[in-house]
Amino acid sequence: MRFDLDQVDTAIAYKLLAATVMPRPIAWIVTKGTDGLNAAPYSFFNVMGSAPPTVAIGLLADPERGFKDTAKNILDSGEFVVNLVPERLVQAMNTTAVNAPRSTDELALAGLATTPSTHIAPPRITDSPVAFECRSLSNVVTGPQQTVVIGRVLAVHIDDAYILDAEKAYIDTPKLDLVARSFGSDYVRSRDTFALDRPFWGQGAFSQK
Repeated sequence: MRFDLDQVDTAIAYKLLAATVMPRPIAWIVTKGTDGLNAAPYSFFNVMGSAPPTVAIGLLADPERGFKDTAKNILDSGEFVVNLVPERLVQAMNTTAVNAPRSTDELALAGLATTPSTHIAPPRITDSPVAFECRSLSNVVTGPQQTVVIGRVLAVHIDDAYILDAEKAYIDTPKLDLVARSFGSDYVRSRDTFALDRPFWGQGAFSQK
């Protein structure tokens, strides 16, 4: 069946994309505004490059309430911290997703401590095993209620417990125990993995006969 997305309701388009593009990593974003700190999870997120290191985040606004404080702070200041979410912090992450009144400090609501960043004003979540300090490179308005933020990663903080070899940047990725967004209200764990060797032209099935 084909869905022409310019002919369906926005909610249907969202369901089709969110139900099929999965798992999606979670950017647990901390920002700082004139009224204090804000935090919220965003699952329209991924790494986009390494030279320079960049991430992209899709900010979706509520048709009536507009952008949440976290998204507004990103657009206003251009600074944000992306924290990654291990399974042990999913309840705290979910708490920060609440549709709280404006100016609510979701970090305090979830009982989360923060640690100052090195290059930007927003702090990182202390208990998150990985945090990216980011500054916006560009914002692309893709619709009346949505914007894609492309951010440059200025620094990566990784808890020492997950470093195997700092010089070679070997990370104990399975030990991070990160979760990702699935469809609906479901999440997925990153424990069930499998490996595939990348093929090379001229070898095996791709060798010349």
